[in-house]
This record gives sequence, C-alpha cells and structure tokens, in this order.
Amino acid sequence: MPAVTESRPLKVRLATPRGFCAGVDRAIQIVERAIEKFGAPVYVRHEIVHNRHVVERLKAMGAVFVKELDECPDDRPVVFSAHGVPKSVPATAKARQMLYLDATCPLVSKVHVEAERNFRAGRHIILIGHAGHPEVVGTMGQLPSDAISLVETVEDAERFERPGDAPLAYATQTTLSVDDTADILATLKRRFPELPDPHKEDICYATTNRQDAVKTLGAGCDLVLVVGSKNSSNSARLVDVALKAGARAARLVDDASDVDWDWFDGVDILGVTAGASAPEPLVEGLIEAVRQRFDVTISEDDGARETITFKLPRVLQDPVPGTAPA
Repeated sequence: MPAVTESRPLKVRLATPRGFCAGVDRAIQIVERAIEKFGAPVYVRHEIVHNRHVVERLKAMGAVFVKELDECPDDRPVVFSAHGVPKSVPATAKARQMLYLDATCPLVSKVHVEAERNFRAGRHIILIGHAGHPEVVGTMGQLPSDAISLVETVEDAERFERPGDAPLAYATQTTLSVDDTADILATLKRRFPELPDPHKEDICYATTNRQDAVKTLGAGCDLVLVVGSKNSSNSARLVDVALKAGARAARLVDDASDVDWDWFDGVDILGVTAGASAPEPLVEGLIEAVRQRFDVTISEDDGARETITFKLPRVLQDPVPGTAPA
C-alpha cells in the first residue's frame, strides 16, 4: 500500500561530505576489476568494507567472502580487505603461490609503515583503537606481540606500564578522529611527556571531514539519520557526534526500510548523512522515501570537498582481456 503523504513541510539537510571515501572506493573497485579480469569466483578475506549492501552486490557479481585464507583454493585470486591484514596473511598467500590483491586503504598502510619505523628505532608502540576491529588486528599484526600495546580507553591509558625503559611512540586506528582520541592522548602525554603531539596528517581525512560535517548538521536538526551498516564503526560514531552536537535524536539506518516513521513526530528539520562505506544510492533511496511522506525541501550543507583518489594495484591497471585499452 503506498504511503500517505503528510501535508506538513519538512526541511532536509544533506551533509557534505558523506558516503564513500577514496579508500573504500578503491577497495570496491579492486574486487570488481579482479572479477572482470580473472572471472568468478574471486575470494575476499573478510568483508571488503563494512556495508551489507556492498557485500551482497559483490557476492552477486562472483565474490566469495571468507574469514581466513585456509578457506580459499590456491588457484583463485584473493583480495585482502580495506582494513588491512597482519603480516602473516600475505606471507602465507605467497608461500602458497596465490595471486593476492591488497585492498588495504593507503592511509592504513601509512600507519603500518610508521609503526614499523618506530619499532626499528627501538620504540614500543601504543596503539589507540578498538579491540577486535579488523584494522586494529591488522596493525598489531605488523609487529611482534610484545612490541605493541593496545589502549582503548582513558582507564587503559592510566594503567599502561612502559616495558622497561623503552622509548615510546603511538599510532591510532584511522577511523578514529582527533575528538575520539583527545582524552586518551592527554592522559598518555601527562604520563609520558616525550610522546609527540598529534599531527593532522596522522588522522584519516575522511573520518575528520564526515564528523566535522555532522557537527554542523547536528547543531541545527531535530533528527539526524546516518546511513550505514551496524558493524561500521565510523557510521555508528556519526550518530554519537550528531547527538553531542545538539541533534534532538540521531539514528543509524541500513537503508530506508529501517526507518520508523514515528521518529518524525515533531521533526521539522531532518539531517541526512552516510558513513564512509555507505553507497550514495542508499541515501537517494532514503530521500525518496521521505519525499513520499512529506512536503520536502532539500538543501546541501557546504562542507569539505574531497578530491583524493588512490591508484589501483598495477595488475588491475592493465586492460581486461578482450577489451580495448581505455
């Protein structure tokens, strides 16, 4: 039964930027191009990005998602997810003479390189992040287990003990913002003054930009809807940011079908954004569902304009067999 349109107006503000970042876009393209070039199936270790719709679409194209390499045959390509993997994973793939494609976000790879540089310089690494998150597992897996310590909270930072007299360095999960880590870093800096101050270039630009956009959005909206899957930490964080910024309510929705229209009681201004792994068509579908129920006026906030792109692996830059060069 079609929805009944309400006569009352509703202002909709769209956050800018929102949705895919360059690292997510590159990772998805790697899977798509691998299927085009090598045919199906192409195996993918872990979800390529944390979005149910993206994963289901790639499955339909011929991607097979697995938890570990031992579920993959030796003679088919395997893609490592955007979150990064421990060193042992490509080492195992190489030993098995597998064709593997690393879709690790270059910003995550930068954290890996910096952690290794500090390790070689004799420093013990403090990693600020969430236990069990694939990116954290991958970063910790770059170094011997006794060379890196995970700190999740201010309480962890208070309890952390320097191993012997080792000098210290720190790294952060890229999907955390300066705001996410400020209190933890302040605690660590108080206890270990030699730690360097955080640098903007150490923070994922996409996380920062999307959170900044939602801070502006939340300050002027009655309800903010964040499009993103439940297992996407960056999407869930946008809900917290919106509430902290002043939104009366904020919700995480996978798509328009997740919306409870009772949420709109008393709502005059709706804010809409999307996590870094959520495709724009899901936002468009949400807007269309809202249009069916209200007299909608849409405006787009003026936020950061992102122009960053990341190159595909060289093997995928070559023309797909049977096609003309671009």
